[in-house]
Amino acid sequence: MERNIVIRHHDLDLTASIHYPEQEPQSAGRGKSRTPLIVICHGFVGSRIGVDRLFVSTARELAADGYMVVRFDYAGCGESGGDYGKEGLESMVAQTRTVLDYAMNCSDIDPTRVTLIGHSLGGAVAILTSVRDHRVKSLVLWSAVGHPFNDIIKLTGRDKYDQAVIEGQADHLGYSFTPVYFDSLGNFQPFQEAKQFGGDVLVIHGTGDDVIPVDYAFLYQKVFWTRSEGRCDKEIIFQADHTYSNGTHRRELLDKTRQWLTERKVAQTDWQHWMI
Repeated sequence: MERNIVIRHHDLDLTASIHYPEQEPQSAGRGKSRTPLIVICHGFVGSRIGVDRLFVSTARELAADGYMVVRFDYAGCGESGGDYGKEGLESMVAQTRTVLDYAMNCSDIDPTRVTLIGHSLGGAVAILTSVRDHRVKSLVLWSAVGHPFNDIIKLTGRDKYDQAVIEGQADHLGYSFTPVYFDSLGNFQPFQEAKQFGGDVLVIHGTGDDVIPVDYAFLYQKVFWTRSEGRCDKEIIFQADHTYSNGTHRRELLDKTRQWLTERKVAQTDWQHWMI
């Protein structure tokens, strides 16, 4: 079952879609089974639909696997209220936490199985959120941004940043970006903060990505490997572009993501049995 909702974030309405699990989660021990949660964080000027409905397909497949999945539009994107380029990256982190607040309270969620899936800039937001919100237990990063300011300036063009600084705003794809937005991108360094997250991580990237370099996947893995806890796995999809638009590449992306989540569930179940 799916339904669309509105989540209130301060004075903004965030539009979201909830996918309820199609199968009851299997209990590893005594008592009633609890539902694992996944929240999908979209990228720069994106939406909860995703390019070629990437996030719709993802949510439906994960719901079929027994997850409750929430995909939502950041303020100013999709059907949500607000102006996307008015606030900064810290606002996107706060919005993600508000969505977590809602999702954690609308079902019997398993607090040990809360995952963020972040694509592109949403990957950076997912990392920053996980460091600040310990309810997040695992991350799945698809083609994640590593240097927010440089990566987004590469997309908009340096002239848009200069225009925003001089004139107070600049138009890009119909969105109005302010200096506050651009400056916020430079205030966060996901590569540096990533090591503060103690949960498990899956990093996926395509070699054909001409938006965010595939090298970032290797750098993220190295950073996550420096931690004293938490595992990190990396999957490279040959010739896949930034949005995994090829059907074969998309199938590989979803299969690898689902397999990793299943393996993590099995490992966690085995650990619980050992503890018992």
